[in-house]
Amino acid sequence: MITIIPDVPENVAAFKATGQVSAEDFENWVFPHVEAKVSVFEELNYLFYLDTDLDQFTAGAWFQDFLLGLQNITKWNRAAILTDEESVQNFTAIFSVIMPGEFRFFPTEDLENALFWCANGDEVND
Repeated sequence: MITIIPDVPENVAAFKATGQVSAEDFENWVFPHVEAKVSVFEELNYLFYLDTDLDQFTAGAWFQDFLLGLQNITKWNRAAILTDEESVQNFTAIFSVIMPGEFRFFPTEDLENALFWCANGDEVND
């Protein structure tokens, strides 16, 4: 399931994935929220907190995630991916080379820094 993370900076679309993630999660939560942010800010600052195993994503969910990237390709500004899975960190590094905007991964315990970076482009110091 994907939920919207509340109480984040206004210019950030922030989501948390737990349990099984389906295409409907993207259609019902992610796409409308992202479109609303892009319409207001004309750019996309996106945070995705991955708090589930990758095998919990259905094939449809992966496809919807891919479509999200294509639909807003010119609007990506910053994307923070929170995960402790090395394979996702490696994918984020590769993806950041081919997509416009900045992409960074953060360990899951670093939500505050990830949100700050996503909103401002800088990290806070611990």
